[in-house]
Amino acid sequence: MTQSEDEDSDPPPPRETTALFGHADAEREFLIAYRSGRVPHAWLIGGERGIGKATLAYRIARFVLAYPDPSRVPTATSLALDPAHPTVRRVAVNAHPDLLALERTVGDNGKMRTVITVDQVRRLAAFFGSTAGEGGWRVCIADSADELKYPEGANALLKVLEEPPPRSLLLLVSHAPGRLLPTIRSRCRRLTLKPLGQGDVASAAATALETEADDPAIVKAAAAARGSVSRAIALVGGPMLVLREKVGELLTALPSTDPQALHAIGDQLDRDRGLLDVFVGAIRDWLSARLDAATNPEQLARVAELWDRLDRSARDVEIYNLERKPLVFAVFGLLAEASRG
Repeated sequence: MTQSEDEDSDPPPPRETTALFGHADAEREFLIAYRSGRVPHAWLIGGERGIGKATLAYRIARFVLAYPDPSRVPTATSLALDPAHPTVRRVAVNAHPDLLALERTVGDNGKMRTVITVDQVRRLAAFFGSTAGEGGWRVCIADSADELKYPEGANALLKVLEEPPPRSLLLLVSHAPGRLLPTIRSRCRRLTLKPLGQGDVASAAATALETEADDPAIVKAAAAARGSVSRAIALVGGPMLVLREKVGELLTALPSTDPQALHAIGDQLDRDRGLLDVFVGAIRDWLSARLDAATNPEQLARVAELWDRLDRSARDVEIYNLERKPLVFAVFGLLAEASRG
């Protein structure tokens, strides 16, 4: 079944996902550290959105909770557990007493909060301060650390990192580790995940959507997903992929532009503001190809400037909730001028 056959079907959240694609090296790195008996108490799992960071964090948590004694870890090469394992089932339904998830929650107004609140982070002191319910580890997953309320939430987390209790494990998921407090980064073991290859993206998306990896829609979405499984899933059979193809056609036609087509794209972005990332992503991919093809410093500098202007303009549009159509025309005006040069 593909997403287009059932628009209401969503991929399972990371706590329910047992399959992990493309990050065997990261798994081995944690497994070696755990078996040594000197596992760091805090890990910063970084990388682009949608490549499996939270899935890896939950995979680590399940393994540690299932095998609390590092000296008795089975001779496995990955962190995989049998889906029927009791720990897997309990984590999936958020019913394990020794696992705490720090994530955004619904506020009193019924809407999802934009940050992880300081009160949520302060729960860590009581959580880590109590005895593990099953006599093993206490594990917390922050998904994502980028969403901690600043500076109060970040400072509250730092206090836990500075005085970690015994047999505590803190897994911080971050889409942009460089933006976290240096004092937080310095107290964590870094585990940086790379964007997935197209084959791994297709396999992971197909598994999540319960279809085949060679499904034409999956293959097409994986090719456009820039290493992100979540992006591929969003693209399958939906308006995102159609928009990306339209933008691609306009980019191919540069330096010529089609005002009517630009108006249509601008209207679409204003109707569905969540599509801005797709538009910007398509432009970035085009600029990335120009960078790869550049043969002299002048060309590199010109493309880098365009990239910077795109990012700044898109950021302003998103932060101040501006109309999208002027951005579309401004960006294609810059690209057309650069293409003529």
